[in-house]
Order: sequence, then structure tokens, then C-alpha cells
Amino acid sequence: METIIETDVLVIGSGIAGGVCALQLADSGLNVCLVTRAKELFDTNTNLAQGGIVYRGLGDSPELFIQDAMRASSNQASIKALSILAEEGPALVRSILIDRLQIAFDQTNHELSFANEASHSVPRVLHAKDATGREITGALVKALKAHPKIRIETEHTAIDLLTPSHHSQNAQLKYGNHMCVGVYLFNQKTNKVVRCFSKKTVLATGGVGQVYLRSTNPVGARGDGLAMAYRAGARIMNMEYIQFHPTTFFKKGANPFLISEALRGAGARLVHEDGTPFMEKYDAQWKDLAPRDVVSRSIYQEMLTSSVTHVYLDAKSYVSKTDLEEKFPNILEACFKEGVDPRYDLIPVVPGAHYACGGVWVNGWGQSSIQNLYAVGEVSCTGVHGANRLASTSLLEGLVWGKRAAQQIQKEVHQQAQ
Repeated sequence: METIIETDVLVIGSGIAGGVCALQLADSGLNVCLVTRAKELFDTNTNLAQGGIVYRGLGDSPELFIQDAMRASSNQASIKALSILAEEGPALVRSILIDRLQIAFDQTNHELSFANEASHSVPRVLHAKDATGREITGALVKALKAHPKIRIETEHTAIDLLTPSHHSQNAQLKYGNHMCVGVYLFNQKTNKVVRCFSKKTVLATGGVGQVYLRSTNPVGARGDGLAMAYRAGARIMNMEYIQFHPTTFFKKGANPFLISEALRGAGARLVHEDGTPFMEKYDAQWKDLAPRDVVSRSIYQEMLTSSVTHVYLDAKSYVSKTDLEEKFPNILEACFKEGVDPRYDLIPVVPGAHYACGGVWVNGWGQSSIQNLYAVGEVSCTGVHGANRLASTSLLEGLVWGKRAAQQIQKEVHQQAQ
């Protein structure tokens, strides 16, 4: 096999976590190789994110956010990880997304507009209409492609981590420290396996949604990073906690797509075919804005009880046509293509696999249990989500841990060079 790449840091995955990590590393002067199995960098879960990113709303506080996230997590989240997210997140949204990448989040009277979403005590979520992920991805990809310190390799599938204890011809190395020194890559254009050696390797490969029949995830969300880390001996945890989003579009023969929670935040209700709401039976306080696991289980129970294949989301009765057209244009367009007009029709929905709350265990700096191997974003388990993720925290987690991993890597590489 030909060794074609040697770099300071290898980042596998180009969503918000991997992209921010690569950008911060390159800004520090390190050489970065950014790898994706896709043809384009924007083919990620981040790009599909309709919902927003948690900021800090009026009357908000880190303590209130932690309380909301802990409740949504069924009290299984790490308080330490949530504290990092709550205290550092808003400042990084401002410095990286708004100031550096110039993301145009929605505004009202020239001030940032805060939306309400499930299980948030106050409106604190920033949106760019209903295509927040697309806006972030576009700006991030542009910055990545323009950076002279970043080498981009598309159509390269990571197939195995390079660890001396598994792959070295020197038998003595298997008795030494377990570490990662790079990755085997499958070049889809040449059908050859090549090696990439790096001082640090960052997994940012996303989730596992494609394991399930119905999912909001792109085709690449098949658990590649998790599988590689598991084979290499990394600590994996909380993989039993797969979040199902309550509202994916349902139509026989059609590909499922996400109907953002922000639509329920704007007032839409889950109903039966006759228009009768049902969520108050399951959560009298939060109703349609209960935590995602509660809403998904409730929908499933209603489907079993009524012997139906789906339920409906009623936006036409609770959200104005103007708000639908101005705030949710992409959802409207996707529904139009399937013959449904949310301004006049009920939207058929069912739960779909959405997010892996567990993954490769990492500490507060994104370090895994294997030396020189980091993980950020959905492939990782920081402890932020516990048993169930609070709405619009995934983009924030990717941003915060992408930045923190870059900080730690920069520190370690420079120390090793001295």
C-alpha cells in the first residue's frame, strides 16, 4: 500500500464538530487533513439540521439551561459536561458562528430572535429560518476550502484506525501504550487502500441512523467511527440511548424527512385524523413540547391503540399562513413535493431514528480512552445528553467540543515538539 498522507492532525468528518475543530487547528498553524467518505463536504447531518442552536435567551442562565437539559436526559446527563456547554456555548456561538463565519440568524427589530422548542423553559434557540444547519454548513465549508493549512480529501472512507498494538510488525509494541497513529482509508476513486499517519486523529463521523428503518439521518450515518473505535478498543458507552424524533414525514414509498420541532414550538399540535390533540394525556404540563422520548413513545402508543400507521401534525389550525411561509419555507417545499400543503392539510408523521446520545467516551477535551484519538460531535459521548437529548443542543455540543478538542490538540502537539 502507498502511504500518501502524513499530517499533524487527521479529522474524519466535515459536520460542525469536525469542521470547527479543523478550522481552529489550522488557525493555530497545524497542518490538517480533513477526510470525508462523501463527494462533497456538505453531505452531513449538520447540513440537514432544520432546528437551531441553543444560545442564551432573555431571563436565561446557565443554571436554568442545565436544569432543562438534565430533566430531558432523565437525569442521566453529566452535570460537569452540561456546565461546560452552558458556560462556554453562547460565547462560541458569538465568536465563531456570528463573528467569524457571519451566520445570518433570524432577527426581530435588529435583535437576535429566540425561538421556543420542546422542554426549554425559555425561548433560547437561534434559527436561520428552518435551514439553520444549511446556513452553518455553507459558511463553514467555504472557510475550510479557503484555508491554506487544510488539505481536503473527499470520497475517502475511513475503514480502520492505525494502532501499533494491532498493526505493527514489531510484536513488542503490542505490550506498550495503546495509541492511535492514523487511519486506513479506502479511496473510492481508485479502489485502493491507503494509509494516513497523524500525530492526532479526530473522529467526527456522526451517528448510526441508517441502522434503522426510518431515520432523519443521511446515508453516511452508519456508525463507521463507532465501529472503528470499538475494534481498536476504545471505551463506548450509552449506545442504548437512541433518540427518536417524534415527527418525520410519513408517506408510503417516500423517503422520510424531518419536520422540525420548531413547528411545534410555533404552536403546531399532534392530532388524530379527526383533528383531536392527544399529547395532554401523556404530559399535562408540556403537552406537544414534552421531551422527545416522551412524545415519540406517546405517538407510538396512539398508533398501537388506534391501529394506524401514523398520526398527524396540525399546523394549519395553530400557526398562521404568514409564519409558515416566512419561518418554515423548506418544510413547506418538502411537503409540497409529496402532495401535502401544511397551510391547509394535516401533515402525516411518525417517529424516526434521529440521534445517538451515546458513542465513544470522551472527557471534557474530547479525548477518548485511546492515546492520540479524539472524538467530537454525535460519534462521541460527552455526557451532555444522558438518555435523551434536549432539542437544539447537538449543534452547540459539536461547536463547543470541536473547539475544546482543537485547543487540547494544539497544546499537546506543541509540547511534544519542544
